[in-house]
Amino acid sequence: MYLAVAILVRIRLGSPVVFCQERPGYRERIFKLYKFRSMTDARDEKGELLPDAVRLTPFGRMLRSTSLDELPEFWNILKGDMSFIGPRPLLVKYLPLYNEHQHRRHDVKPGLTGYAQVNGRNTISWEQKFDYDVWYVDHLSFPLDVKIVFQTVAVVLKHSDINSANDATMEAFTGTPPDQQNGDAT
Repeated sequence: MYLAVAILVRIRLGSPVVFCQERPGYRERIFKLYKFRSMTDARDEKGELLPDAVRLTPFGRMLRSTSLDELPEFWNILKGDMSFIGPRPLLVKYLPLYNEHQHRRHDVKPGLTGYAQVNGRNTISWEQKFDYDVWYVDHLSFPLDVKIVFQTVAVVLKHSDINSANDATMEAFTGTPPDQQNGDAT
């Protein structure tokens, strides 16, 4: 499976086949996350990357909707950087934007899938996503993880909640407005 996806990525999107990016993990320790590439490197006349909506090809959309782009993250799990279940590892640049409640998502290892992913993935607000992440931290249990695994299979098979309503991927997190910083867990 890995080899087939890698060959298709190389043919359809070019090199590198695997995308690597630093992400914060458990206790905000930075690690390198690995994924199959799902976007081109198309740039404007100034050499800056074009918006995600332009760089995300139909093949890249298919990789994301089937979660095949996530396969290299099993290496992160084997290395101990990630778990199967937990809050998804987000961008390092978001760390200073989190409020106290949102920082709690780093009290567990990040996961390949998580509670927020089976409850809306990229179609819910950042605040709701963080509330789901912290709820998971507070209710961590083996039965909950098993439930999330089965819900993940259903979400992937339905190809649902891949993109937000306003963007090809997910809008950038810019911080939680003060009037929404209640930290209510779901």
